[in-house]
Amino acid sequence: MDDLVTERLLIHRLSIGEAGGVTARQPVGDARWAPGYPTEGDVSAAKLFLRCCAEGDGARHPGVFEIRRREDGCAIGGIGFHGPADEDGAVTIGYGLVPSARGRGYASEALRALLAFARDTGITRVKGDADHDNSPSQHVMAAAGMRLAGEDEQVRYYEMVWTDTSAVTGPA
Repeated sequence: MDDLVTERLLIHRLSIGEAGGVTARQPVGDARWAPGYPTEGDVSAAKLFLRCCAEGDGARHPGVFEIRRREDGCAIGGIGFHGPADEDGAVTIGYGLVPSARGRGYASEALRALLAFARDTGITRVKGDADHDNSPSQHVMAAAGMRLAGEDEQVRYYEMVWTDTSAVTGPA
């Protein structure tokens, strides 16, 4: 699969080998990482992806991605799916940036690209959540076009739903 390209970012889908490098905190090949990358969330996402692949479900997993700045190719965070789409075509997403990259709109830009990728690959619903006190993450999801779908005493739940899938071409 080709990388997703935005105005300022390259959203790079990790291979199994690269995901292994993230879990070991060792860049693979000529990868460049910003200080603080990978975060615990990036390592956790890579482990989930690798477990899915080991269980034979890797082909159905839409992927985990590094968020790289186009200007220097440096990985500044991660974004991706928690697993394959369920029987209704729904997935849950997660994302994060190293502290030095926050507050510049990178997460919203990356999430918009991932949402477009999800729709184009046949996913019908993307879910995300953030704790009540995590207003930056809530802002990211809202800025990317996700709507508030509900909340409980600790978490706000967001989603993006596509009902018209006539333009969907299927998995890449």
